[in-house]
Amino acid sequence: MSYAQEWDPARDENPNLDNLTLSRKEGFRALAESPLRPKPDLLTLQQLAALGEAERAAYEKRRRVWHANLGPIKTPQLEAVHEVLWGIVDSNFQGGKKPRRVVAVDAFPGLGKTTAVMNFALEYHRREIQRRGAFTDLGHERWPVCRIGLTSNAGIKDFNKSILEFYAHPGRTSGTSALFVQRALDCILACETKILIIDDLHFLKLTNKDDQEVSDHFNRIVNQFPVTLIFIGVELEKHGLYSLIDESGDTTLSQTGRRATSLTMVPFDVDNDQHRRQWRQLLLDLEQQIVLSRMFAGMLTDGLSDYLYRRTTGHIGSLVTLINRGCQRAARTGTELLTKKLLEEVKIDAASKTASKALKAKFKHRRMNGDTTKDRAGDASASKNSAP
Repeated sequence: MSYAQEWDPARDENPNLDNLTLSRKEGFRALAESPLRPKPDLLTLQQLAALGEAERAAYEKRRRVWHANLGPIKTPQLEAVHEVLWGIVDSNFQGGKKPRRVVAVDAFPGLGKTTAVMNFALEYHRREIQRRGAFTDLGHERWPVCRIGLTSNAGIKDFNKSILEFYAHPGRTSGTSALFVQRALDCILACETKILIIDDLHFLKLTNKDDQEVSDHFNRIVNQFPVTLIFIGVELEKHGLYSLIDESGDTTLSQTGRRATSLTMVPFDVDNDQHRRQWRQLLLDLEQQIVLSRMFAGMLTDGLSDYLYRRTTGHIGSLVTLINRGCQRAARTGTELLTKKLLEEVKIDAASKTASKALKAKFKHRRMNGDTTKDRAGDASASKNSAP
């Protein structure tokens, strides 16, 4: 299949900048079935200086795109989510009126929840297309996964319309909410969709008067749609989006919550040897993806481990952003190396900046320690055996 084809450099020269692409079937397929982007060659300073003007410009473009797309990295958190998702999805093919289970991946921003779910969804898409083909027995396009992303203050009708937008249904621009639901079901059945992902579910507009409507709608999807429903969001239970209970304490509205398996993702920690090894393995994996002429083994793990943890407070989203921007700056300035001095000039999210202040004193007094270099060989060996 196309996933095994050779990468086309023209994709980086003319990228599709539509940030809604994953909410449309063609964009989802393009991501799922595109070949892996090749890592640029690691050139020495002499080799870099010897490049002609056109060659240097092309090389820098490849490096910029590569560093902007680091990962995904198979962290323990990501693998734990994948293990549960495979178990639920592959066991969720009950027939008749048996309701399917719901998965809710609920975590704060920057912890990789969307990355983990989407990485799983892309693997699932490739598996199903490879096994069963790109078309159903009736000649319809096969879409194993439907992914929609909600925007601020979305209502039930917006939710239903987003499903139709994914399939490019001709009736997506007009109709009642009830018609949208029926059309969505028709698409899912015709395209043999097995997973429905709803990202940023916390954006769904919810007031007390809407509780019954939201509960009924999700329960209808669970009961009538032959899909595994995967919610992604922040503080979903607090928002009352999958465990709805009315003010009287009646639990008749809580069916979706009782069918939901709640998963979360947590930041990396450095409070014990196992956690420090996991943090080190993450830095090793990132280090192997960096393309800078003066980089060396241990650039991240030996000299920057504590610093990177303080800056990002163990949030993988913040860490990858810092490394990406640091690499861009190192290449742009000719430094060709990540150092604390260079990274201090790199700005990342405000939340990490605020949280890092509280960690700084703990590291100073050694109440926390991300350093594992005392037994680098032993730790690296242990990490290699315990992590992918």
